[in-house]
Amino acid sequence: MSVLSEAAKAAYIFGLPLIEVAQTRQRGLALGQKMGAFAHVRHLANHRHRAVTTPNTDTLYSTAQLDLSAGPVTITLPPAGDRYLSVALMDAYTNNFAILGTRTTGPDGGTYRLVGPHDAAEGWNVIRSPTDHVWVLARILVESPHDLEAAREVQAGLSIQGPASEPPPVAAPRTAEWPELLASLDVLMAANPPSVMDAGFLARLAPLGLPGRFDPSRFSATEAEEIAAGLKEGRQAARAGGGLAGSGYVQGWAYPSVRLGDFDQDYGLRAAVALGGLAALPPAEAMYLQAGGPDPGGLFDGRKAWRLSFPANAPLPVDSFWSLSLYEATDDGQFFFTDNPLNRYAIGDRTPGLKTNPDGSLDIWIGHENPGAERQANWLPAPAGPFALFLRAYLPRTELLSGAYRAPAVEPA
Repeated sequence: MSVLSEAAKAAYIFGLPLIEVAQTRQRGLALGQKMGAFAHVRHLANHRHRAVTTPNTDTLYSTAQLDLSAGPVTITLPPAGDRYLSVALMDAYTNNFAILGTRTTGPDGGTYRLVGPHDAAEGWNVIRSPTDHVWVLARILVESPHDLEAAREVQAGLSIQGPASEPPPVAAPRTAEWPELLASLDVLMAANPPSVMDAGFLARLAPLGLPGRFDPSRFSATEAEEIAAGLKEGRQAARAGGGLAGSGYVQGWAYPSVRLGDFDQDYGLRAAVALGGLAALPPAEAMYLQAGGPDPGGLFDGRKAWRLSFPANAPLPVDSFWSLSLYEATDDGQFFFTDNPLNRYAIGDRTPGLKTNPDGSLDIWIGHENPGAERQANWLPAPAGPFALFLRAYLPRTELLSGAYRAPAVEPA
């Protein structure tokens, strides 16, 4: 590859999280969301929800987009009691720099002051963001369909107070041609300066004039072709990066990197997760495991029957809850729920009517065809084609985090 191609590939990998967060923000604003305020999703996600890849259907979401250049804001959490609640604070590069809620700040709620990278900060309840742009994403557990209203009451207690801010400039999507994409990246990096710890990697972007001096008119037609080729390489690298799946499989499952959700200088992982698992939580909050299917990309074929079986003496070790979600895969490497006759997109320890075997073990049946009346309560419907499986374990115990516990493999039924 030429110097410009290498620079364009590096720019795509470094900048993809910025672009994806900007696109998420723009979609929300187009739907009527306001900067600096929570927008509450009052229903659980289904196959029609395609705003963010790999959604869950276990929790209600509340989301807010902040611009701290206008000044600090105050975030209030309601008491949640025994209900799982997390409020993730992500910088513009998708790092979770703080998570409020059940695991960290406890069940009683509280008020916290969030300041930008250049504001003065005093007090024990002050949190500093590395960037002015912040994405706040709250998750509130819904125990069952009958629990939805109670979960909404907790959701209504979330609030943000702070100065008004204007929406940032519109950014190009990841599919845009190189002049528009790199120009948007330049603007986003100016608004959210990278860390000094990124300087070594950013030196690779210098032939493009990034950050701060990008001018598409200075490149010849041949150089433009080199830049476009580099972006294509970057897109392929992000798709091949594994996303939530991490690297390698153990007993049929890919376990997340310890850097998931707080990426440090692992730019390849950060880009892959921005594409295939945007807004992923760190492992201490939730473990994301992807099953390794026999088809390309680790996918399964729904025209075949599959089974996941947990022995009675080896349930998934969590302090909150777990669920197995099934997604159809898009051509560009994203994952969304698929329509099915049960309107069931995940199955887990809170699924109504879930049946254990006489010996206490648990079988989950997966496939396009109904496995029969005796097994339907434990059936996770699949499309008649490729699908992916993700296992989420919220508040995982030490044995799961350390690798002492390994989930059983998904096998042909």
